[in-house]
Amino acid sequence: MRFFLFFAWTLVFTGCRANTPTASVAQDPGTSLTPQPSAVEQVGLKKAYFASGCFWCVEAIYESVIGVREVFSGYAGGSKEDASYDKVSAGVTDHAETVMVEYDPNIVSYAQLVDVFFDSHDPTTADQQGPDRGRQYRSAIFYTSEAEKQIAMAAIDKINQTKVYADPVVTEVSPFQGFYAAEEYHQDFERRNPNQGYVRAVSIPRLKKFQKKRPELLKGNKH
Repeated sequence: MRFFLFFAWTLVFTGCRANTPTASVAQDPGTSLTPQPSAVEQVGLKKAYFASGCFWCVEAIYESVIGVREVFSGYAGGSKEDASYDKVSAGVTDHAETVMVEYDPNIVSYAQLVDVFFDSHDPTTADQQGPDRGRQYRSAIFYTSEAEKQIAMAAIDKINQTKVYADPVVTEVSPFQGFYAAEEYHQDFERRNPNQGYVRAVSIPRLKKFQKKRPELLKGNKH
């Protein structure tokens, strides 16, 4: 459940994250919404997996980044059998709300995607991002190779050594064990629901904050 910092938003706008309808789900959770691996390989794309709070927010952030072809919201860190929004949002599984980022490594590197990750949320708050609390909102990077692991760990060491935050980074760096697509209505949620209460109060401000911080990484900008 989403815990608003300002309860008034739930009175002004229709619905918050906690009461988003689950009807008309066109895609079963735990299944893939992505192209087949062979198709991805043909166009030279790679995949990366990040969790930093509400996947509505994180998906919109990565969608704005150069070299990113597609982003899918889903669940990682738990089993396929438990990968449903009702279970994950109730905090009874070990999943984190996660995004799968399909990107062109000729345009944007994995290291830059890790920079986006750390530049778009607070990695020092355990099991919480803004108003969202629970292990499903933890900060986590799911690596698919030793090289990705080393890049993530180096980024954490740099942040801690330069004292960017008063507290140490608590981001979990874990081996990737599976990504389970969220229900269809979660995909591109911020873009399709710009007037939804949570989106207006939390998602859009978070996106704009990142865009202001890293304009050189945004699509449509001249470099």
